[in-house]
Amino acid sequence: MASFHYSFQKVVDLKTSEKTQAEWLLSGALSKLSEVEQSLKQLMDTKAEWELKLQDAARSGVPLADLQMLGDYLTHLQTCIENKMKDRKQAERAVEQSRSKLADKMKDEKVWLKAKDHAFDRFRQALQLKEQNELDEMATTRYLMPTS
Repeated sequence: MASFHYSFQKVVDLKTSEKTQAEWLLSGALSKLSEVEQSLKQLMDTKAEWELKLQDAARSGVPLADLQMLGDYLTHLQTCIENKMKDRKQAERAVEQSRSKLADKMKDEKVWLKAKDHAFDRFRQALQLKEQNELDEMATTRYLMPTS
């Protein structure tokens, strides 16, 4: 029996490889987004903690210079939070771009795999037709043979 060999197998392999690479890129983008969100949460928690310290200091009669310093630090934390939010937006865009690229790569791979399946179906049909013709030939030969 003849074996099936797909002439565009290297293209199928390439498309599969591209899809795998796109999956890795998406995984990296998701990891980066997770890191940024964790860092943002940490900054927000720190800010909330320092706001409580500022309130306690204001109630306990701390010198104005110390209150000013706490306020400046809170302003710095707020700036860091705003920057981190920009980083999060950027990371979210990178995730969406990676998802889009992965979807495209998956479509490409699916098209080529479907073409391979169709080629295999045609090969199998041709093989079955050839086998049927051989069986028909054998039956015809036996029928026409003189019996002794």
